[in-house]
Amino acid sequence: MALRSRLRETNTAASPVLSSLRDTGHASQVPLQVWALDADGSLAGGLVGHTWARWLHVTYLWVDDRHRGAGLGTRLLAQAEQTAREDRDCTAVRLETWDFQAPDFYRGRGYEVVCVIPDYPPGITEYTLTKKLA
Repeated sequence: MALRSRLRETNTAASPVLSSLRDTGHASQVPLQVWALDADGSLAGGLVGHTWARWLHVTYLWVDDRHRGAGLGTRLLAQAEQTAREDRDCTAVRLETWDFQAPDFYRGRGYEVVCVIPDYPPGITEYTLTKKLA
C-alpha cells in the first residue's frame, strides 16, 4: 500500500470533516483550465488549477507580455472563479505567488494574504492568498 493511501486513510479516520467529504462529489481534485488565444491563434494567457473540497486552487496564471495591462489576467481569473462557483459549488479560492510576480494584482481583485514565507526560496517571499466567492 502506498504511503499516500495510508496517510489518506489515517486522516479520514481522524477527521469527521474529511470523512464526510469522502462521500461527496467534492472528494476528488477536478482540473480547471481557462485559455485565451490572440487573433493569430497563439496563446495569450491561461489559468490552470483544480477544485477540491469546494475550493478552487489556482496553480498557474500567466499572460503573455504583449497582452499584459489589457485586463486579460483579470478576465481569466474571473472566468475560473465563475466556473468554480457556478458549476462546482466552490465557496473560496486559494493561490500562491512570489513577491516579484503578482501579490498586488491579486489583492486588487479581492484576495487577502493569509500567509507570508520569507526566503522561500532564499531572497524571495512567497504569499498565500485566499478569496471568498460570493
